[in-house]
Amino acid sequence: MPRRFLLALILPAVLLMSGCWFGSEPEEVRLTGQTMGTTYSVVAIGEGLDQAALAAEVEATLAAVNAKMSNWDPASEVSTFSAVRSTVPVQVSQELSHVMAAANDVHAMTGGKFDVTLGPLIELWGFGPRLPEDPVPSDAAIAEALDGVGQARLLELDSGAGTLKKAAPETGINLSAIAKGYGVDSVAEALQGFGIKNYMVEIGGDLVTKGQNAKGEAWLIGIEKPDAAAQTVQLIVPVSDLGLATSGDYRNYFEHEGRRYSHILDPVVGRPVTHATTSVTVIAENAMLADAWATAMLVLGREAGLKLAEERKLAVFFIDRDVQAGADAYMTAASSAFEALTGH
Repeated sequence: MPRRFLLALILPAVLLMSGCWFGSEPEEVRLTGQTMGTTYSVVAIGEGLDQAALAAEVEATLAAVNAKMSNWDPASEVSTFSAVRSTVPVQVSQELSHVMAAANDVHAMTGGKFDVTLGPLIELWGFGPRLPEDPVPSDAAIAEALDGVGQARLLELDSGAGTLKKAAPETGINLSAIAKGYGVDSVAEALQGFGIKNYMVEIGGDLVTKGQNAKGEAWLIGIEKPDAAAQTVQLIVPVSDLGLATSGDYRNYFEHEGRRYSHILDPVVGRPVTHATTSVTVIAENAMLADAWATAMLVLGREAGLKLAEERKLAVFFIDRDVQAGADAYMTAASSAFEALTGH
C-alpha cells in the first residue's frame, strides 16, 4: 500500500478551547517517539499518572504491533507469511486475523479499491528510489503485475480457525494503509489499562481520542491543507471518542515527460489515480478503520467516494484541486455524517 504521511496536525495547547474540570487540576503527560517509519505522540490526562510506566507500556505495545504487522521487519509475522512460498493455510495471531478481517471488509465494500496485495504494482511503478529516466510501465507490464494483486482472489482468511491461506505462493501482504491505525488503537487500549479516560494517541497523522483535553473540552484536530511546501491548517474539527486519519497524494509522486504520477495506485486498473482529489480525511469508530477508509476514499476520489460515504454513512472530508482556478486553489466537500459530527 502507498506510504502514508503526517497529514493531520495535532493542534497546540493554545488552540484548545478553555473549559473546566471539577475537583483537582488534572495532570497531563506527553510522550513522543519514533515508530513505523514516522513519529508518535501521546497525551494522557488524569491524576497520579506514572509517566515512566506509561512510556514503557507505549513502547512495548508499539514493539508488539511492529513484530506482527511491519513490512520493514523481515522477521515480523506479516513479512514471514509473505516470504513463505506455500499455499498451505498458516496459523496467524489473533491480532493479524483481526486486521485482515477489517481489510477484507473495506476491500469488499470498495469494489477492490483498497487492497493489501498491492505490492507488485508498488514495485512496478517504482515508488521509492527513482531515476528521471526510469520509464513509465507498459500496459503489458501492468497487466502482468495485476495478476499478483487482488486480496479477495489471492487470500483466504478463516477467522474461526485462525488461519490465512494464499492462492498463489508468491502472494505478499502490505499492511501500511491499516497497521498504523491499528497501532494507534493498541496504544489507546494500553492507556485504558491504566484507567486513563482522557487521552489522544497519534501515529503519523492517524489518531484516536477519548474523553476531553486538559481544558475539559473536545479534542480539536487540524486537517492539513494539501500544500507540499508548507504545513497550514485547512479545517479544525472536534474529535472525541473516535478515530481520524488523513491520506493525501501531494508529497510522494514523480513526473515523467511533463505528466505527474501520484503514489496512490488504483488496485483495479493498476495505475496511479488521475482524479482531482488530493486529500481525504475520515472519522470512524477507531483509528484502524479511519486509516483504511482514508486510503480507499483517496483511490475512489470525491465523486465515487462521496456516493459510497453517503450509502455507508461514513464521515469523510474531501479536498480537490481546483484546476481551473489555479495550482494553489482547492475545493472541499463533506459527507452528511462528517457534517453532523463536526459542524462543517
